[in-house]
Amino acid sequence: MSRIIIYQLLPRLFGNSNADCVAGGTIRQNGCGKFNDITPKALRAIRNLGATHVWYTGVIEHTTRTCYQQHGIAADHPAIVKGEAGSPYAIKDYYDNDPDLAVNVDKRRDEFKALVDRTHKAGLKVIMDFIPNHVARHYNSDNTPEGTYPFGEFDDKNAFFAGHNNFYYLGNQSYGCNLDAKECADTEYSEEPLRATGNDCFGAPSRNDWYDTVKLNYGIDYRTGNRIFTPVPNTWVKMLKILQYWAAQGIDGFRCDMVEMTPVEFWAWAVPKIKEQFPGIIFIGEIYQPHIYRLFIKQGCFDYLYDKVGLYDTLRGVMNGQVSANDISYTLQNTADIRHNMLTFLENHDEQRIASDFFAANAERALAALIVSATVGTQPFMLYAGQELGERGMDKEGYSGVDGRTTIFDYWSIDTLRRWKGNGDYTGEQLTEKEKELQTFYSNLLNLCNSSEALREGLFYGLQYANPCSEKYDCNHIFSYLRGTDKELLLIVTNFSDSDKECDVTIPEEAFAFFGVTCTDKPRKAKDLLSGNTTEQPLNAYDAVRITVPANSGTILKFNI
Repeated sequence: MSRIIIYQLLPRLFGNSNADCVAGGTIRQNGCGKFNDITPKALRAIRNLGATHVWYTGVIEHTTRTCYQQHGIAADHPAIVKGEAGSPYAIKDYYDNDPDLAVNVDKRRDEFKALVDRTHKAGLKVIMDFIPNHVARHYNSDNTPEGTYPFGEFDDKNAFFAGHNNFYYLGNQSYGCNLDAKECADTEYSEEPLRATGNDCFGAPSRNDWYDTVKLNYGIDYRTGNRIFTPVPNTWVKMLKILQYWAAQGIDGFRCDMVEMTPVEFWAWAVPKIKEQFPGIIFIGEIYQPHIYRLFIKQGCFDYLYDKVGLYDTLRGVMNGQVSANDISYTLQNTADIRHNMLTFLENHDEQRIASDFFAANAERALAALIVSATVGTQPFMLYAGQELGERGMDKEGYSGVDGRTTIFDYWSIDTLRRWKGNGDYTGEQLTEKEKELQTFYSNLLNLCNSSEALREGLFYGLQYANPCSEKYDCNHIFSYLRGTDKELLLIVTNFSDSDKECDVTIPEEAFAFFGVTCTDKPRKAKDLLSGNTTEQPLNAYDAVRITVPANSGTILKFNI
């Protein structure tokens, strides 16, 4: 069984080769990546990075200011679209693909299916978004299967809540109270009756709300707190059919958006049905409330959950000098029993780029955090397209502005990805030496996650408790641990400071017993799997392992046992 390594990319951005984009530009001005741009060569390059899965973000039809009426797709009012391209999370048709991503718009579903097939042929699996909590304000499906009715078709629009309703209705409130309901259109957008907004806004939305979406009703009356799941809510049935539809297209997993905003009872009902029909499919939950992690794993049947409010936040704090490296131990202890289920990452489309001025300002400063995030357990690890190249996310793309993130709302092109692609062969000849070195580091480390038995399936043993702060061990910046099996033992030492650190690492007697390793007074050969250097080191509870750990990076010493 291999470790899951996910490469997240937005086809809209990944394949766009236009080097002359303008802020807020239209699709004609800035261009747009297509499904067909993700070629066998591109997929081979992603596979060579160590990825096992690709998360294609934004492949379902969503709101946009680009007009496709000539293809039978209803136009969206600009007041309910974020940016020119629109949010991939304001779903306009759950059963269709985004027309922006097709060379031939009328063949968009065929082009997506061809991408799925290409991905599988390249030895990679496919993950796509499932957005259960909300839909676009202008949901307008033109590809709904026969026998399936559109959302809201039979709603009682006079009721705030009804068990069979798909939406929550707010009576005579006006959509445009806190927003410009006209934008560049001739007439204002209106909604009668107004429906609740996707971020649980039960009034007129403002700029900071998810104003382009409406919340779906899963059987919870938010005015009374009543949870009515019998009979099975109509929204549950509709969502199950959507999951079945995409799973039948060959999808290998779903990244489920904001799962904590939908009742765990729905997941407990739906996920086993999908898994029974499509064995091997995985469910990944975006979630930010640690106290309900175990509920969504055990009852909700999720395979993996975001480890954002936990390891990501802690590693970012250590990198920025806000907390001690010792805090990593406490964070890991909080999820020790579900560590395998926690998806780790340092970037995704919601978070700021490491190299941005808002985070670390330098991609190399994240290598220690990268090593920890990727190697502390057998959990999946995810990287975001361009992260391995040091993409800064400091472009002023349009709707997003300069915020250290790569836009998901605008038509844009990513400089580092464009130069990696080159003429389409993905050799990286146009990358700088620094970018090439960074990519090589990522590739070596992520491939190790599966080529090394200890990293692929070994146990974890933390060493911070046995190495208190001293002149020989800076516990505020050094974090060390063991990974091992009965055949392979790795000592991993990471350094979160801006200077090289000489340190002595004590391995306690209990650790040898834990791994079933026999102590010896005779030094053993140890190879650093990152640098390739070989040294002789003691492997007992009395003599410390003495090493120099490079700044903002680490060493992975493999002992022959």
